[in-house]
Amino acid sequence: MKLLMVIVDTDCREELEVLLHRNDIVAYSEIPNAHGVGQSGVRMGSRAHPRTSSIFFTVIDDDRVAELKETIHSYCEACDKKMKMVLWSVEEIV
Repeated sequence: MKLLMVIVDTDCREELEVLLHRNDIVAYSEIPNAHGVGQSGVRMGSRAHPRTSSIFFTVIDDDRVAELKETIHSYCEACDKKMKMVLWSVEEIV
């Protein structure tokens, strides 16, 4: 199993939810309005830096990772959007 974390511009969070549902990912958690600084700039939800990110987490089987990554990459290329993905190995869910 893998834990997939996807960081997306908050304005694009609904598109990511649609992609997850289309790939039969129905169990996930979201941290909305995340603040931070990275390659895409400053995201603080303030007047000076109004943008924020949303962070999604889901645990998926190893054999589904490649297809989901490809789906997200294809969407990003087609719409000129950027989403960051991080994968961790999961030994056990307690």
